[in-house]
Amino acid sequence: MKKDRHFVIGDVHGEYDMLLELIDRLPKDAKLIFVGDLVDRGRKSREVVAFVRENAFGVVRGNHEEYMVEHGKQFLESLERYEEPNLNNMWMYVGGVPMLQSYGLLQRIKDKPYVVLKNSDNIETLKRDLEWIESLPIYLELGKFEGYELPVVVSHGSIGSFWHLRDSRPDHLEFYAMSNRNRPSVDAPIFNIYGHVNVDSVVIGHNFASIDTGCGKSYGAKLSAFCIETKEVIEVCKEFA
Repeated sequence: MKKDRHFVIGDVHGEYDMLLELIDRLPKDAKLIFVGDLVDRGRKSREVVAFVRENAFGVVRGNHEEYMVEHGKQFLESLERYEEPNLNNMWMYVGGVPMLQSYGLLQRIKDKPYVVLKNSDNIETLKRDLEWIESLPIYLELGKFEGYELPVVVSHGSIGSFWHLRDSRPDHLEFYAMSNRNRPSVDAPIFNIYGHVNVDSVVIGHNFASIDTGCGKSYGAKLSAFCIETKEVIEVCKEFA
């Protein structure tokens, strides 16, 4: 009997074409899970979200999904009040501009400021996607796998050292899942697969796999997939603009 193969994919950041290229290199029956940060920076956040939603892939919420929900709601509320949205905030700096462009709600005109486009269909699509993003879990417990001493957990940031907080202080655990960039302690009780931290190549330790290889952040960066069953790493690289 053929065994399932689960591939966990690092931060995509709107690079839809790289994602499709990576998936083409995976087994056709691969079960896909995403560590969050599907959006921002790249030019096709909307396409990435639609692809993950339509295929019902496993995914956890990342800090860029948090930015998208917070500032995306503010953007839509401004449109509903017939006010000019605030385009001078942190989200615009970290990738919100190409995200809104991918939804057809923002347009760049040469030598002029960005222009907000009030397309009703695109506004409704963004609303639905924001609702979906808000429903995403902070982590996914995948349980025991052959060859692993510890249960496998997928999150955006590293949470192995804070796993004890999941019942007593879930708000604290969420904070670390969105922000922590440190590798787990050697005695962390889970095998944590996470993104968020930009590494040149996937790093696999005793109780963790750090798999964000820079996709969407710079040319020459990679998008990587980590197979839980075999610990194989498959990656693609963006060489040019």
